[in-house]
Amino acid sequence: MQMWKEGRPGRWRLIVVFMSMVLGAAGGVNAGAGQQTQQPAPNPATRPVGTIKSITGKTIVLTTNAGPEVTVQVQDDARLVRVEPGEKDLKNAAPLQLQDLQAGDRILVRGTMADDGKTVLAASIIAIKSADIAAKQAHDRDEWQRHGVGGLVKSVDAAGGAITISTNAMGVAKDVTVQTSKQTVLRRYAPNSVKFDDAKPAPIDQIKVGDQLRARGTRNADGTQLAADEVVSGTFRNIAGTVSSIDASAGTITVMDLVAKKPVTVKVTVDTQLRKLSPAIAQGIALRLKGGAADAPGGTAGTAPGSAQAKPADAAASGQTGGQGGQAGGAGGAGRAGGAAGGARGGDFSQMLSRMPAATLADLQKGDAVMIVTTEGTQESGATAITLLAGVEPLLQASGASSILTPWTMSGAPGGDAAP
Repeated sequence: MQMWKEGRPGRWRLIVVFMSMVLGAAGGVNAGAGQQTQQPAPNPATRPVGTIKSITGKTIVLTTNAGPEVTVQVQDDARLVRVEPGEKDLKNAAPLQLQDLQAGDRILVRGTMADDGKTVLAASIIAIKSADIAAKQAHDRDEWQRHGVGGLVKSVDAAGGAITISTNAMGVAKDVTVQTSKQTVLRRYAPNSVKFDDAKPAPIDQIKVGDQLRARGTRNADGTQLAADEVVSGTFRNIAGTVSSIDASAGTITVMDLVAKKPVTVKVTVDTQLRKLSPAIAQGIALRLKGGAADAPGGTAGTAPGSAQAKPADAAASGQTGGQGGQAGGAGGAGRAGGAAGGARGGDFSQMLSRMPAATLADLQKGDAVMIVTTEGTQESGATAITLLAGVEPLLQASGASSILTPWTMSGAPGGDAAP
């Protein structure tokens, strides 16, 4: 006890020193934690994808897929590579110089956001040249034209993988059985989109009677069956009627639907394929539909509807509507009664329309007869016009509204994956 009493002051001094060390260390940790929370967070990584709008020096103005524009500042040590459309990895990527990029090219940027929150500091750029995209789209359109078939779904055998569609090449009806397999790629359009890139994978049981369907694959000898490599389908709406009003500022047109007997307002966008038939061309098509031009040159009963194209308005979206063949369908057909039938060589109405010069809402007037193919639309977003054809009075008198619309409801060819 005496020893404890004598040593007590020394022990207390040791305890005080020890506690001071512990508290000091704890204080240092807390101070460090406080300093860490006060330090600015590192700039977040970002990966914008889009189309180059302009390039000035090392600065790129990029129009993103989401819509807004962003400024990309290419860093001195940034890695730039070029890939072909459809590539899924970088094993075949080729080095690219900044000066090789140009407006219209598609790029994916990997980098961090600058302190201003508006500029992306690019550490790497993966690019697809616009010329490569155009070449692939042309190839894909050709594939869908030569090996494709399209029409309205008549029946679906989900268990057997068979879909029967009704084609209508310039008024000549024909049924085709589309046989799918486990290897067949099945896609379905979004209800408010006309773009093939927005089509999502979907099982066969989502395909419904009355849907539009487009398939690409191998046909049998008589064209009644097709073993499908790829199928795209969607629910679209056909409207025939007269124009009640036009709101050019809002980009909408209101039509009195002849079938539903009620007005329908449809949005017209830059992706809409809008054409207006001249009286001569309209009369020529009407003669063909009536059978008066059944022996006209170029008529092919077995040609599939929309065979040059396979998705709604995607050619228009890529700025290619009417670009192929110039105005052959319009200028070549005008001035002779059977010209329109000849202009739609192979009996393909959609091909003829794609060659005609584009029209605008300013070319339409109240009371004009029109035929429209629209998206299904949603409660939040109304129907959008895929194709709008005016000047169709003789056509409606010749065949009624329903039979003439089916050949060109799917009016664009899949362009493949154009994004990096």
